[in-house]
Amino acid sequence: MADLDDLREGSNFGLGVVSSNNNFHVKGAENLPWGMKDRLSRIFNPKTGRTVMLAFDHGFIMGPTSGLERIDLNIVPLIEYADCLMCTRGILRTMIPPTTNKPICLRSDAGTSILTELNDNVLIDVEDAIRMNVSAMAVMLSIGDAAHEAKTVANLYKAVDKGARYGIPVMGVTAVGKDMARDARYFGLASRIAAENGANIVKTYYCDGFENVVAACPVPVVIAGGKKLPELEALELCYKAISEGAAGVDMGRNVFQSEAPAAMIQAVHAVVHDGLKPEQALELFNELKNK
Repeated sequence: MADLDDLREGSNFGLGVVSSNNNFHVKGAENLPWGMKDRLSRIFNPKTGRTVMLAFDHGFIMGPTSGLERIDLNIVPLIEYADCLMCTRGILRTMIPPTTNKPICLRSDAGTSILTELNDNVLIDVEDAIRMNVSAMAVMLSIGDAAHEAKTVANLYKAVDKGARYGIPVMGVTAVGKDMARDARYFGLASRIAAENGANIVKTYYCDGFENVVAACPVPVVIAGGKKLPELEALELCYKAISEGAAGVDMGRNVFQSEAPAAMIQAVHAVVHDGLKPEQALELFNELKNK
């Protein structure tokens, strides 16, 4: 109970000063509840509005692929340089120290592997995401896949329904349909469908005309790194995406398969948050690599 002996009547009410209502730093999130905004603020740096997500959820379809054979040796040392971690619940529980205190984007659907037809996924229980205090749930969306498009869209909107109930944002991850060209028309379509169905973040691929994809998407777009590229090309990919409106990157193989993963994620961070050009970031990479 407050001490009643020293009650002071309020006097500084700021009369004549307009109440501040700063725009929220995450696109499309202005009208979301406080809990949603809090989680998005963990993922997207409030100073830059951007994020460097480290994706290492590949094992749920690929198994122990190159660079992910030992999470404790290959990924845990990189955690301090990432803004957010994207992984599965099994890896989170067994390999990621809770003392890292990093926001988690939890891979929240699972199904077929590289041994069969991909994309036949189901949604995991939202209570698992709550128990692990995650900051977002990631769900794949397979637009253009006639066999699985409707099912994955249903997974997404169900995740959005559950996430909205508990204040957990959802990231729609656009898979590439077999019969769709990898161009702005396709990625723009897939990204917009994800947002229309309630995704708070969209993960998609960079392409020619990427600025149109971003402009037509009402929520933040982060780019997937895709297959391993030479370091300079990967940094150029980051730079072009950020220059054309991306709110960050969600990279995996271009980090953990690099010859110097810790140096690479720091170089990517410098491009995303500090505006370093690719050549400057490569210099930083080489400096860090040789330390």
